[in-house]
Amino acid sequence: MRDPANHVSVATIKPNEAAHFGALAEDWWNPKGSSAMLHKLNPVRLGFVRAMINGHWTKSNSDRFPLAGKTVLDVGCGGGLMTEALARMGGQVTGVDAAPENVAVAQAHADAQGLTARYVCADVATMDGQFDLVTSMEVVEHVEDPAAFIRALAGRLAPGGLMILSTPNRTPLSRLALITVGEGMGQIPKGTHDWDAFLTPDELEALCIEAGLRVTDKQGLSFNPTKGFVLSGDMTLNYLFAAERA
Repeated sequence: MRDPANHVSVATIKPNEAAHFGALAEDWWNPKGSSAMLHKLNPVRLGFVRAMINGHWTKSNSDRFPLAGKTVLDVGCGGGLMTEALARMGGQVTGVDAAPENVAVAQAHADAQGLTARYVCADVATMDGQFDLVTSMEVVEHVEDPAAFIRALAGRLAPGGLMILSTPNRTPLSRLALITVGEGMGQIPKGTHDWDAFLTPDELEALCIEAGLRVTDKQGLSFNPTKGFVLSGDMTLNYLFAAERA
């Protein structure tokens, strides 16, 4: 449930992860391939993202381009699944990833779709400028130093901006669903997750506060046997945060 080879700062990056997930780049846009789980999750994540954009900038669902005039940074973009969706909302989007293989696949796919998304293989902690919207999906659980990573994200957030994060919770259910079943049965590439590195909502919120952010909304991403993945109040498996400068 992770964007392959998600980018983190030099101080926190795990090089073996960038190499491991970068090797999966060519299969990124195959909805039945190694990133199949992300293809299933993305519509639900986008539902949360759109709701947070609407609330933060007083938009409505009838607004086709709610990010028009906004700069966007998608950190840990992988092959661009979330990045392209943000570009389609009208944002001036930059996707950042640690693996050059992912950046190449993402840029080629965006170009083929006629999208203006820009992709860079860079360290978010050393990037210049600030962005109205900063997103980082399924990344923080893969870094060496989560506190340093959240501080780096906060440093890229413009005054009045919005940050959106998603990550698995550290619970028995997430171990069972993501590692025992997901990786064990081949639904997720083996080696994707380290359960001990998962953060609870309280832990992640504390890191946000330390970085000068205020969490404004939170929702769970859970599995419904009849509907598939849905947003809910149950954060046992996975959850999403919206935050702004405190």
